Amino acid sequence: MSRLGIWLIVALVLAACLRPASTPPTSPPASSTTLTIPLDSPAVPPAGSAAPAGSEAPAGDVDPNPTPSLEPTPTPVPTNPPSQAPEYPVSLFPLAGPINTSQAEISAMDWHQDTLILVPQYPSRFSDSDQGALFALDKTEILAFLSGESLAPLEPRRVPLVAPGLVERIPGFEGFEAIAFENDRVYMTIEARQGQMVGYLVTGYADPDLGWISLDATSLTPIQPQTTIPNLSDEALVIFGNRLVTLYEANGVAVNPAPVAHLFDASSQPRDQLSFPNIEFRLTDATRVDDSGRFWAINTFYTGDTSLSAGLDPLALEFGEGATHSQTEVVERLVEFQFSEQGIVLADTPPVQLQLSDLNQTRNWEAIARLDEAGFLLATDEFPETLFAFVPYPP
Repeated sequence: MSRLGIWLIVALVLAACLRPASTPPTSPPASSTTLTIPLDSPAVPPAGSAAPAGSEAPAGDVDPNPTPSLEPTPTPVPTNPPSQAPEYPVSLFPLAGPINTSQAEISAMDWHQDTLILVPQYPSRFSDSDQGALFALDKTEILAFLSGESLAPLEPRRVPLVAPGLVERIPGFEGFEAIAFENDRVYMTIEARQGQMVGYLVTGYADPDLGWISLDATSLTPIQPQTTIPNLSDEALVIFGNRLVTLYEANGVAVNPAPVAHLFDASSQPRDQLSFPNIEFRLTDATRVDDSGRFWAINTFYTGDTSLSAGLDPLALEFGEGATHSQTEVVERLVEFQFSEQGIVLADTPPVQLQLSDLNQTRNWEAIARLDEAGFLLATDEFPETLFAFVPYPP
């Protein structure tokens, strides 16, 4: 073979060795499927790959055939670190007269027109009769103190409670727990210990000038408890449309997995139930329902209440904890709920966390009412003493 022929053979071998191994075929294999994406569709990254920053699909777009992800879902991180959650100041009113004692044990409150009615758990302690008295405080007095027009202690007047034969009908009577007014109609709940705890709903009337409040003992309707925990009953009462709605005190997932709200008609006859959300700790009173079907309730926990302790607090995980709450297990907050087609649900509003006065002691808030659009009025029972307070909201 000539020298030229030898060089031609070497050139052909070198060309074959230098051809890229990754050169794609000119046409797809027969088993491949060709995907066509419309020109107006957003770019879709391959399954399992991360989308480029800023290329997320619009909130309203839903993939009709989503690809299941085999990656573990990360635990969501609260949007607000605990130290950044707001807390709201609690301003105390000075009190005078018979209410200014721990024995008042205020357990509920509601407005009758422009007069705030505060309910002592045992009204008989504040009257010469066995039936007792409630307390009344005019809104003008409250506003005068908050505006600085008056610095005198607030001294609620007593309103006679007329309820002949009521207590005698209730074995194990342990006091009144809730109150709600609809014009001059009044509705209250009562707690009793009869082997297990039992609640009662009772109806009555208020004198338009609040010379008296009367209850009809024959209207008593029992409300069965939702747990066997002692000293718990339906401690909150709201009016929604033409129904009375009572709320149980313990609704944590471990103690009451499927809580409900009890519905009654205006004559206190049971009518139905609504589902109620799981919420940890105690629920002790609620405000009136506003025009959008929303209301607020007191939600508290003290460290000695082991029956209602919770491993996790979903509200704290979602919204964070305030500066004082992050240092203790004590909980003092207000939580908003809403009536919906699914029953009563948690509203999407962050809880109103109260600034704690003592990291080791819970103020046992048992009564709440809205003060127009300015904020909330709160009252405690005997722990640590009778307190009447204002919490601005929004601040």
